[in-house]
Amino acid sequence: MLTALRRLASTWVAKLLFVLLISSFAVWGIGDTIRNFGQDTAVARVGGTPIEMDEAQAAVRREMQRLSRQVGGQFENDPRIRRAVAQQAIEQLVLDRVLRGEARDLGITVPDEAVRDFIFSIQGFRGMSGQFERAVFENFLRTNDMTEGTFLALVRADLARQQLALAVRSGATAPEVLTKPLLQWQLEQRSAALVTLPLAAAPEPPAPEEAQLRRFHENNPDRFSTPEYREASVAVLTAERISREVEISDADIAAAYESRRNQFETPERRALAQVLVQDEEKAKAIAAAWSGGADFAAVTREAEAAGGQALELGSLDRAGLPFPQLAEAAFGTAVGSVTAPIRTDFGWHILKVESAEPGATRPLTEVRDQIRTDLTAEKAADLAFERANQVEDALAGGATLAEVAQRFNLGFAAIRTDANGMDPEDKPVELPVIEAARAPLLRAIFTAEKGAAPRLAETEAGFVAVDIKEISPPALRPFESVEPLVREAFIAEARRRSQEERAAGLLAAVKGGKSLADAARESGFGVREVGAITRDQRDGAIPPELLAPLFELKANEPTMAQTQDGYAVAQLLEVTRPDPGTDAAALARLKAEVTQAMAGDLETEYVAALRNRADVRINPRLVDNLAQP
Repeated sequence: MLTALRRLASTWVAKLLFVLLISSFAVWGIGDTIRNFGQDTAVARVGGTPIEMDEAQAAVRREMQRLSRQVGGQFENDPRIRRAVAQQAIEQLVLDRVLRGEARDLGITVPDEAVRDFIFSIQGFRGMSGQFERAVFENFLRTNDMTEGTFLALVRADLARQQLALAVRSGATAPEVLTKPLLQWQLEQRSAALVTLPLAAAPEPPAPEEAQLRRFHENNPDRFSTPEYREASVAVLTAERISREVEISDADIAAAYESRRNQFETPERRALAQVLVQDEEKAKAIAAAWSGGADFAAVTREAEAAGGQALELGSLDRAGLPFPQLAEAAFGTAVGSVTAPIRTDFGWHILKVESAEPGATRPLTEVRDQIRTDLTAEKAADLAFERANQVEDALAGGATLAEVAQRFNLGFAAIRTDANGMDPEDKPVELPVIEAARAPLLRAIFTAEKGAAPRLAETEAGFVAVDIKEISPPALRPFESVEPLVREAFIAEARRRSQEERAAGLLAAVKGGKSLADAARESGFGVREVGAITRDQRDGAIPPELLAPLFELKANEPTMAQTQDGYAVAQLLEVTRPDPGTDAAALARLKAEVTQAMAGDLETEYVAALRNRADVRINPRLVDNLAQP
């Protein structure tokens, strides 16, 4: 292509065109340049503080690398994925600036000792000795394209954010006026009378006449028409295909293992419960009672009486605890034991270790194949972009899809298919992609324009070029060729209408004052009573389509629903609402869940309010540039 451009540049036509371009630049180009002088180059601004392009690019690059490592060979660098990643990365940078500003305004500082202790506690930075190793840490920085200063700043900002978050979350407490009615709502049970009318039990309808079948055929063309078919040539370039050309050495695998060691280490995790109060003496008393065998419900009451709170923290590793002293206490205490009170900026913490999952490190011999696959996928993705440019140049130079496919080792097929990938004989069409990519490739084929020159475009199926040869629109099949299908569909529809009318008749009878049992007996249907129905029923005692409507009814009210195999009619007989105070354990669990949910909502609303107050401005043009490969 470059040769062709150079050849064109030497012609008198090209020279005349250049003169016109230079003249037009003299008219409007300089003015446009002056107008754009000083234009904002920041991707976003938070309260006037810029987020520059290089910082945003580094954040997007790190996130893309993380996704590629996690997904491995299945990762496709799709334009929509890149845009979503770019938007997410920018939003994270914005929130980071917002929270940093709030921490600064509130005078929250994180000492160097806290940053150091936090980094030393990260399992991924520990070597075979179990201690922090500088080489592992530096490999992590190189892999994630970060300097040490950048990482330390991120950790410091994250610890400050955790202090803010804990301060906001600590104010969440689920009151009994909320949790008791909620538990009662969850445990509520209902009983109902139920009549089911499956389509298989519908009476056999009269044999349809030919005129009826022909009308049904004409009135339902979508059921009896041929699909749209497209005759096309397709060429596909995927990282998976190129990966067959990639070679990975043992040295590459060993280096990757060292740099990604944290991926193969599972840190020890512990299930923890926590009490947080402000008074040391009350904390000691609660710790003594908890160690002496008091259950969590009793401890919760003591904590609330002391003006604090009790929470189930769930399963955490060391990095999941915001303060090093909490991590040391939690992971230095035997399972089933309670720690002594621990002082932090938020008060006195008491932790109980409910269970523990030991950590483990997978050796290189075990993960060698996985690393080889990941490295192959990464190198193949880089090669795919290089080859895509070569293919695009060849297509622009006039090469056909078949020619570029052979020259650059692309997948290629000449096909006639419908949108579901079936040929006119209703057999699956062979496509040059893996099964998971069939649907994206078919979408590309059925969105391409006939007559348009084939161009390589990035899709979920990989880089795809399509040349549409012919489009055959849908056409109603002749009645004679589909008469058996028409007859079958006509009879099925007649049965469905019959059962619908019967169900509607039962519903009307109950609304008219009869019980469902009486109405069913009069109509010759069987009825059964179903009890102990719960909102989260999974055993199929009643059709799932009836479950939600049944819990909206008042006593003796009926409802009707179409089910997978027919229709069903139900009448609510009784509502049983248990006393939530009789199940203290369930109430305590629900209270902890609601408290956690409220804490999460408080934090979300708090961050959203800070963001709204921060005068955030995002440059959409530069965000679009970030999403480009």
